[in-house]
Amino acid sequence: MTGQPRKGEEPASGTKPGTGPLGREVNPEGEGPIGGAKGRAVSPVAGAKSRMKRELPVRFREGPGVQFPRATRLVICCRGTATAAMAAMRAMMSRLKLTVNEAKTRLCRLPEETFDFLGYTIGRCYSKQTGKAYLGTRPSAKKVRRVCDVISERTGRHTILLSAEEQVARLNRLLRGWANYFCLGPVSQAYRAIDRHVCRRLRQWLCVKHKVRGQGTARFPDARLYQELGLVRLSVRTRSFSWANA
Repeated sequence: MTGQPRKGEEPASGTKPGTGPLGREVNPEGEGPIGGAKGRAVSPVAGAKSRMKRELPVRFREGPGVQFPRATRLVICCRGTATAAMAAMRAMMSRLKLTVNEAKTRLCRLPEETFDFLGYTIGRCYSKQTGKAYLGTRPSAKKVRRVCDVISERTGRHTILLSAEEQVARLNRLLRGWANYFCLGPVSQAYRAIDRHVCRRLRQWLCVKHKVRGQGTARFPDARLYQELGLVRLSVRTRSFSWANA
């Protein structure tokens, strides 16, 4: 990328931790496991003493079958110094013996562009009350599709032996957990999309269970799903969010 970075540039980077045999700590200097001779596993006591002396980029692992942590995601926010920040980040990762994932590392100019981080899309949003633009967060389309896929899987034909109450309880746990995390920014649009999907899937599930032909809107209207069966309605939650309808 050429040219002087503009205001609001953000280099977003994904970094991969170093790897090493299970039960060892990886030495950032490349001299073998810390706290023991090269090629030997580190005792928990020696490893603990070493960790007290220096800060390591790799967590200590002991038991067999334990995987190393997944890639760490990093976002650097700056104004007009994105290129310098990118170079400093690469130099720091090199000193830590970590590899930068080039496929997921880029300069993002806000508010013209958006990027996803921790399940949220960060970029330009518009206030529903004033129409003014601002930089904010909203649930990413990928996460909305993913929770809808989970709902579809949980309302498949293989679950028709469950009672309606058990099925609704399973769906409610999923919906509450998802909404408790994705509650920042203008979430109303995402909530409504999920409400429509879960109602349609639950209605189809009830039709299959009770051998009802058609779409089942007459026998299983929304009022029955919400009031009688107690299905959680996410769009109602936004009434207590001062920012949700922005």
